[in-house]
Amino acid sequence: MSELSNAKKQADTVNAVNAASSHTLLEGRLGYHLESALLVRALTHRSYAYENGGLPTNERLEFLGDSVLGLVVTDTLYRTHPDLPEGQLAKLRAAVVNSRALAEVGRGLDLGSFIRLGRGEEGTGGRDKASILADTLEAVIGAVYLDQGLEAASHLVHKLFDPLIEKSSNLGAGLDWKTSLQELTAAEGLGVPEYLVTETGPDHEKTFTAAARVGGVSYGTGTGRSKKEAEQQAAESAWREIRTAADERATAEKIAAEQAAITAKAAADAATEAATEAEDAVTDASEASDEEAADTPSSSEPADRASA
Repeated sequence: MSELSNAKKQADTVNAVNAASSHTLLEGRLGYHLESALLVRALTHRSYAYENGGLPTNERLEFLGDSVLGLVVTDTLYRTHPDLPEGQLAKLRAAVVNSRALAEVGRGLDLGSFIRLGRGEEGTGGRDKASILADTLEAVIGAVYLDQGLEAASHLVHKLFDPLIEKSSNLGAGLDWKTSLQELTAAEGLGVPEYLVTETGPDHEKTFTAAARVGGVSYGTGTGRSKKEAEQQAAESAWREIRTAADERATAEKIAAEQAAITAKAAADAATEAATEAEDAVTDASEASDEEAADTPSSSEPADRASA
C-alpha cells in the first residue's frame, strides 16, 4: 500500500508540474498571467467536474466572459461604423460572437489541449468540439476580467478578435447567408427558402447535409458538423446561384435597353436627315424656279425695241 501511495503521489506531482507548464504556455499565448485556481476553473469542463466528485466548473466564468466579449465587440462595432444602421451592426456582431467563430479563435490558441475533460468527452473528440472550445474561450475571457479588470479583458478581446471583426466588416452578404438569401428571394419574388437537412454518422461525430429549396427548385447544398453550419453553406450556394442569374438577367436587360436606345436614335437621326433632304429639295426647286423666271424676257420688250 505504501508503494502504491508513493506512486500515486509521484504521479500527482508529475501531473501538477505538467499542468503548471501547460498553463504557462497558454498564458504566454494569451499575454496574461492569471491566478492559478482561476485559470484551472476556466479550463474545467463540466464532464471533468462530474467525474471527479463535483468540482467547480467553468460555466459561471463562461456566462461572465460572454457578456464581456459581447460588450467589447459591440462597443468596437459602434465606434468604427458610425453610419451603419442597427440591423447591420447586429449582423456584424453575430458574425463575430458565435460558437463557430469562437471555436476558430480557440483553435488558433490550441485551447483544446488545455481543457480538463471527462473521459466520455475525451473519447468523443471533445477537445475539438466547437461548443466546448467556444464556451472555454468565454470562460478564459471571464477569468481575465475577474483577475485583471475590464481594460485587460478588453485588450485580450481586441487581440483575439480584431482580425475577425475586420474580416466580417468586408463580408457583405456573407455575414448571414440565410438572412441574405431570404432578402434576395423576396426581392426577386421567388418565395421563402426552405432547408431539407439529413444527418449521418454516430452521435458524437455527426455530419449534416442541407439542401436549399426556393419555390420548389433546389439551388444549393452544404455540409457541416452542425445543422446551422450546413444550412449556412447551402444558403451561400443558393444565394450565389440566384444572384448570378439575377445579375446576368439585369445585364441582358441593360444591353437590350441600350441597343433599343441606339436603334431608336438611329431611326430618329434617319428621319431628321430625310426631312432635311426634303426641305433642301423644296428650297432648291424654289430657287431654280426663281432663276428661270429671271432669265425669261417680259412681253413688253419687243414693242419697245420696234418703236426705237
